[in-house]
Amino acid sequence: MKSPAYHQLSLFFEKNAHTLSLTNQIKIFKYPAFPFLNSKGTYTFCVISSGACINKEEEVRKRCIMGSKAAIFATAVLAVLFAAPALAQTSSPPAPAPMSLAPTPAPAPAPHYMDLAELLSVAGPFHTFLNYLEKTNVIETLQSQANNTKVGITIFVPKDSAFAALKKSTFSNLTSDQLKTLLLYHAFPKFYSLAEFKNLSSLNPVNTFAGSPYTLNLTDDMGSIYVQSMWSRPKIASSVYATKPIAIYALNKVLLPMQLFSKDPPLAPAPAPAPDSGASDAPSPAAGKAGGLTGGKGDSTSGTHNVGAVSVANSLLLAAAGCLMLLW
Repeated sequence: MKSPAYHQLSLFFEKNAHTLSLTNQIKIFKYPAFPFLNSKGTYTFCVISSGACINKEEEVRKRCIMGSKAAIFATAVLAVLFAAPALAQTSSPPAPAPMSLAPTPAPAPAPHYMDLAELLSVAGPFHTFLNYLEKTNVIETLQSQANNTKVGITIFVPKDSAFAALKKSTFSNLTSDQLKTLLLYHAFPKFYSLAEFKNLSSLNPVNTFAGSPYTLNLTDDMGSIYVQSMWSRPKIASSVYATKPIAIYALNKVLLPMQLFSKDPPLAPAPAPAPDSGASDAPSPAAGKAGGLTGGKGDSTSGTHNVGAVSVANSLLLAAAGCLMLLW
């Protein structure tokens, strides 16, 4: 027969079964257990199957305290974990303002180049020379030299009258390459001002854009600059444009190299003088003078006849008056 203490312990373990979750080795209600009164005046509940004895009150108290501590600790850990992002967000310094980038400088403007074709078309009567430059594409070679090099270019441009003075066959008999060479013969691959021609004359002959065989001689005659080829020696008539890197000078004759013309090209025939149609109709001064003299003589003759008629009339009147007096 079981003691009352046993029944009290059984009732206690039933009420606190959810708290006393012991290991699988200790199963309180499945195995017989015997209460013993220990020296401290409390019951010790022994489980036979495991051989372990548990002090009822102290063990339960310890387990409850440990469970409470574990729950508090878990709650604190969870609170810290959830509060950490918020704390980090509030304590983090404000984000720096976005840096404003310096404005990108505008690209440098492209250099301005003088258009040779446009300059020659408006600067003077150079249409024939310009037509030859554009027909042979030599204008592109000269323009490239003016744009892409620092040394510049010097061009001698014959006027339209200089081409008109030569026979048309002079240039029509040239091949395409020969015509290009003739045009390049009128240029130096370097910029020269008028003042530099005086010193340049000491370096004669001077190479042209056409190459070393095609040279020119420059002479300074009391300030006048002459450009001499084999068959012509024109003087620089005027400075059309002389701003580095381009210099253009007008000539009254075409430069004719010996390599292209074995002899002096013939000149164009002089135009016949136009007939003066009004010369025969205009009265000459002698005729006018003679007419004036004749007209004056006629006037004097008519005046003499008038005087004679008056004298006869007077005589008749006097005779009639005498007859009347005799009859009276």
